[in-house]
Amino acid sequence: MNTDQLNINPSAKMVAKKYKGVVVPVITPVTKEHQLDEEAIEKVLCFLYENDVQPFIQGTTGEAASLSFVLKNSFIQKAGACKKEGMHLYVGISSDCLQNSIDLAKIAADNSVDVVVSTIPSYYPLTEKQIGNYFEQLADASPVPLIIYNIPATTHVSLPLTIIDALSHHSNIVGYKDSERSDERLANALSLWKHRSDFSHFTGWAARSAKALIDGSDGIIPSTGNLYPRMYRDMFQAVNENNYAKALELQELSDKLGDLYQGGKTLGESLAALKYLMQQDGLCKQFVMPPLQELSEETYINLINHQKELMETELAKSYLQK
Repeated sequence: MNTDQLNINPSAKMVAKKYKGVVVPVITPVTKEHQLDEEAIEKVLCFLYENDVQPFIQGTTGEAASLSFVLKNSFIQKAGACKKEGMHLYVGISSDCLQNSIDLAKIAADNSVDVVVSTIPSYYPLTEKQIGNYFEQLADASPVPLIIYNIPATTHVSLPLTIIDALSHHSNIVGYKDSERSDERLANALSLWKHRSDFSHFTGWAARSAKALIDGSDGIIPSTGNLYPRMYRDMFQAVNENNYAKALELQELSDKLGDLYQGGKTLGESLAALKYLMQQDGLCKQFVMPPLQELSEETYINLINHQKELMETELAKSYLQK
């Protein structure tokens, strides 16, 4: 694969920003009884820090919509206690209740969290004015800088870029994560913010990680980073070194690894598959929060067999030696 195939603009240069790099949307380790697995939390976070990537807890990959307020509180405290000096800790505070999000932001502030992340409430259809007002209210009340998160696959709302651009000038709104799958939207967003030193753009669309970084995105937020964080660290470094060929090779590998546990599955099923693969590496147990469920034994056997086949390829051997 080369830059011509993806219509990449290799002349784009990243502006030095505070919030950038590889941010991994961390799974939430739980026990069979659906309580936090604190030992596994420590293992997962240490694994990420050892590979020089930053954790984002309680996002979509973290099953945040299925966690009680009590569990979220406990997870934030544990993650804060495990935080590595010099690294940023990102925490999701999304809720259909504004006050719950504000309360989580306050808990985050008390536990060494650097940034909070929030989607739009999704129960009621909102006008553009209501969307803007909501994020302003949240940013005004949060003691921690806020990143806006767009993910229509779960909220069923595509946040207009014009609204986000207006909100980007709020003193406590420092960035934007976009998981919407649109090349046009990605290009338009980067044209707005890649040269802004005070506002960061993060790509949550894993299949465009390398392209987005090359074109000027400040960071990537790939769920496969739970398994292979070094691959994304190397991708980010390759782009910084203008080694686009290596970055695109790593993108090809990322696509194959993502398809391993996501292909042919719903979002919830893919999270169960991801946890199972992490269990094989001794990072956590396979358990998921209701309403999600574990997958069949046959599915897990096929998953492991396909993983073994993929790991025997030359591309995987080149970059994923553990």
